[in-house]
Amino acid sequence: MRKARAKKRIQTPDPRFNDVLISRFINCMMQDGKKSQSRKIFYDAIDIVGGKLPEEEGVEVFRRALNNIMPTVEVKARRVGGSTFQIPTEVKPERRVALGTKWMLTYCRKRNEKSMAEKLAGEILAAAKGEGSSVKKKEDTHKMADANKAFSHFRV
Repeated sequence: MRKARAKKRIQTPDPRFNDVLISRFINCMMQDGKKSQSRKIFYDAIDIVGGKLPEEEGVEVFRRALNNIMPTVEVKARRVGGSTFQIPTEVKPERRVALGTKWMLTYCRKRNEKSMAEKLAGEILAAAKGEGSSVKKKEDTHKMADANKAFSHFRV
């Protein structure tokens, strides 16, 4: 190993919900260093979700949506004797959150609603119900891992 591993930074919770997970999501959503803008978009999306599901809190719907997206297994490419195998591996908790966040943002940006807040709210609602593109991505990842179960003995 050449250098020491970077220290994990302690992330500050967001001001409105006092939650580190939401703070991480907002940081991932941020573009060009405009955190206040991404905060506004996120909070507007949560308000939209809360308006569409008045019996539930918007943040709880967001958490449920993220849990429906986060993968438990993924495949990693590994070369063994000149051929590359897709080896299923378990996903660490930190990476689960990162992948779920990334997938949700990727697919909400591809949606057709007018504003980013509406796109995000739509993706959160779809994921909370267990449907939508980001949930499909998780299911595809799990199917891929399941299909390559035969190579799991090559695990690192």
